[in-house]
Amino acid sequence: MTPSVGWGVLHLFFRVSAGSDAQAVGTAVKGAREAGHQVVTFAVLGHKADIGVMALGPDLWVLRRLQTELVAAGLELVSSYVSMTEVSEYAAGIPEPMRQARLYPNLPPEGMTSICFYPMSKSRDVGRNWFSLPYDERKELMLSHGAVGRQYSGRIVQLITGSTGVDDWEWGVTLFARVPDDLKEVVYNMRFDPASAVYAEFGPFFTGLLGEVDQLLEQLIRP
Repeated sequence: MTPSVGWGVLHLFFRVSAGSDAQAVGTAVKGAREAGHQVVTFAVLGHKADIGVMALGPDLWVLRRLQTELVAAGLELVSSYVSMTEVSEYAAGIPEPMRQARLYPNLPPEGMTSICFYPMSKSRDVGRNWFSLPYDERKELMLSHGAVGRQYSGRIVQLITGSTGVDDWEWGVTLFARVPDDLKEVVYNMRFDPASAVYAEFGPFFTGLLGEVDQLLEQLIRP
């Protein structure tokens, strides 16, 4: 099963226990990569999970098999998010290389070892219903919002994936950074922009440290 445009994206969050099979986890990740899919792994900070897995690629069955194999390896799945790569309706006419990078990204970005993921939607509340605004007004707001984000070029790489109709929120936002405080700074500053301050609603945040899965499990699994 393959999307007609772009890739499927699966964020998985697990708890690790002494019974987790590190070798089986590594085999599952390797299998997805050998099937032509990207798998980004990271240790999650805080109580929400121990390890995060971001997998993306053309075949949704490969992503589903990866999920099945990781659970079979003794990881407890505590949260997940399903989305697809996309090009925003407000980005029509962007250069083809930029369009391809959004639909078919190459992750993780080199030299970036911090990651943050969160879902978000636009408000439908009375008096601030994003979807009742005229298209031109929405586009102007999003262009202003994007200008704030571009101030972090070279410090932050952002991937926004669409999830309307496939998960509880409308978008998933994945941020990669060289240092973790850049994650805090970019989200804080972008919230002052009207597109965010007035119209954005945010779900839970997952923050972590990137690493290869065998190295992460060595730190997380204790006899």
